[in-house]
Amino acid sequence: MARRRNLHKLAERFGILAAYVDQFGVRRATSDTTRVALLAAMGVDASTEAAAQSALQRDTKAARTQLLAPVCVTQSPSAAVINLRVLGEEVSKVVEWTLELREEKGAIHRRSGALRRGYEVHGARLLLPRPLPYGYHRLRVSADSGATTVAGEQSLIVTPRRCPRPSELLGRHRVFGLLVNLYSVRSHHDWGAGSLRELHDLIAWCGEIGAAFVGVNPLHALANRGSRIGPYSPISRLYRNVLYLDIGAVPELAAAPAVRERVSSPAFQKRLAASRLRDHIDYERVVDLKLELLSGLHRAFVRAHRHADTARGRAYRRYQEREGDALIDFATFLALDAHWLRRQGTTDWHRWPRAYRHPRSPEVLHFRRAHFEEIDFHCYLQFELDRQLAQLAAAAKLQGLPIGIYQDLALGSADDSSDTWAFGDLFLRDARLGAPPDDYNAEGQNWNLPPMDPRRLARSGYDYFARVVRASLQHAGALRIDHIMGLLRQYWIPEGLPAAAGAYIRFPFEDLLGIVALESARAGALVIGEDLGTVPRELPALLAHCGVLSTRVLYFERTKRGGYRPARKYPRNALVSANTHDLAPLAGFWSGADLEIKRSLGILATDAHLHRARAERQRELRRLWRCVARSQSRSRQPATASQLAAAVHAFLASTPAALVGVALDDLAGESEPVNVPGVPLGRHRSWSRRMRASIESLTADAEVRRTLAGLRGRRWKRAGEGKMQKAKGKRQK
Repeated sequence: MARRRNLHKLAERFGILAAYVDQFGVRRATSDTTRVALLAAMGVDASTEAAAQSALQRDTKAARTQLLAPVCVTQSPSAAVINLRVLGEEVSKVVEWTLELREEKGAIHRRSGALRRGYEVHGARLLLPRPLPYGYHRLRVSADSGATTVAGEQSLIVTPRRCPRPSELLGRHRVFGLLVNLYSVRSHHDWGAGSLRELHDLIAWCGEIGAAFVGVNPLHALANRGSRIGPYSPISRLYRNVLYLDIGAVPELAAAPAVRERVSSPAFQKRLAASRLRDHIDYERVVDLKLELLSGLHRAFVRAHRHADTARGRAYRRYQEREGDALIDFATFLALDAHWLRRQGTTDWHRWPRAYRHPRSPEVLHFRRAHFEEIDFHCYLQFELDRQLAQLAAAAKLQGLPIGIYQDLALGSADDSSDTWAFGDLFLRDARLGAPPDDYNAEGQNWNLPPMDPRRLARSGYDYFARVVRASLQHAGALRIDHIMGLLRQYWIPEGLPAAAGAYIRFPFEDLLGIVALESARAGALVIGEDLGTVPRELPALLAHCGVLSTRVLYFERTKRGGYRPARKYPRNALVSANTHDLAPLAGFWSGADLEIKRSLGILATDAHLHRARAERQRELRRLWRCVARSQSRSRQPATASQLAAAVHAFLASTPAALVGVALDDLAGESEPVNVPGVPLGRHRSWSRRMRASIESLTADAEVRRTLAGLRGRRWKRAGEGKMQKAKGKRQK
């Protein structure tokens, strides 16, 4: 240990935790092998003690040569104290500063001043004038030390102290909503996968049953081919998946007779019917069907609107201006991805010719000019997705849903994604995000997602992170942040090592959550943190202090003796649900269908293991029923899975939690989970299982109505709508 003192000190400085406590209460120390590998992934050589010492010295010197830290996030609404790191022993003459305050709509106001007094090297502070508005600002400071003048620049981010709380948006109401894997939803008019058309129908249904929201899986852009279909491994967290476009809602359809003719042709209808009847989603087939028509609709848009002084043309240009280079980079990436797939058969940008691996290279700029129409096509698709979502958010308000669309933000982006190409300096190649060993994965999990370097993220002023949060909150009344512990610490696995050999990396939690609070306050939206799994004890309190709702899942809510937690013991500031997309729906929990899947995949190694798992499941069901029956004075055991579902949701409705999420899969009696964690798509078809029942049949189903009846006390009453709007208005002021 003593011989590697510099390595340990360097690892600590770069945020590598020395140890963590796992779910079993065991302290897991970080090995020196892991330290060296993770530092190497961050571009730091610590292979020897001398190399670690040199790296420490370089890092210390670099910090001392900066007048300002690259970013400062302050939660003070009135003033900001900025620490200065000054060259030399003393700044004896003048410290001049200029602050650019940026309004949300883009206007810039400048303030400036000068301080004429000495400052100690380690105690220099600049107190900026008040008031400072919430937002993203720039601070420039120059310090005259006599012989030299030192200058620095900083991103200054001023945030609220917390996110909006349910009481501010809902008053005293406790509400429920539907939780939906949108891609899996079936209807009489779907194209082989759920889309924004189906989301429209679900919103209308929620209005009828008094639900407050529809929660959907991440709508992030996917490659939609091969194994690149997981909603939590997107190719961009800034833009959305064309799979979800509602072709019938595209305005250009009315002015494109050739497209309408193609849709109604027997050949196209035959292909559409075949796609619609499948039990599993063929992502590539569905997207190809849509793109075949969208290319014609784009041509109609170009003719009528792109450069014209029409409302739609002006809206498109405003959207392009709002999105800026990020949109062009994303569209360019998609065009390049298709180009090199045709030329080389590769789907990984790291294998493109070197000249095309950077969005600002001369070759990429030439490609943009040569493929302008193709790139504009992808911009148009994102514009239309954004417009359709905006219309759905407006429809949710008209239906009286106080929250509306509840969106989901994935933890990271795929290694071969547009995000890693366009923001490559932030992402590391020789480490992967994952999770340590726990009850569900004895070997740990490698999610094959590249992590972002927290130091590089700070040097960029958190720009990418802010963009991601802002994009996810567009047209949303609530946002679920997947694996929110990743804002506090992330489990990194060095390339080539097993998942169990990983370590936790510290992240700037207060800064990142401050940005979440700023963006959620601007959107008037709730924030829900997925805080399941191996989490530090302090995390729930930290989230509660910042106004982030906890996630409570019935299957995991246990007493010390192993029973299920009584309803009264659930917290108020939480979203409660029976399960998640990684777990068996209630019908599968009842029948043991998930256990059969685990046996077929070898997760349960033998029939004897399956037999024991079935016996344990029966004990679990008895424990669950005792808890549910006790809270509702029930005596008769459920005879069917639907009766269990009705009782469970009545139980969840009796908790103090502000939000109850009802999975559409549970209403429909689905038994198979949409995802089996840790199993490659080649072995199990996660993320592609379609629902057996259509929306139309569910809305008319007597069993579904009985389950919803148990949520009667949670129904949103339109009379409270005015109160909610008043609360929103106060917050915006």
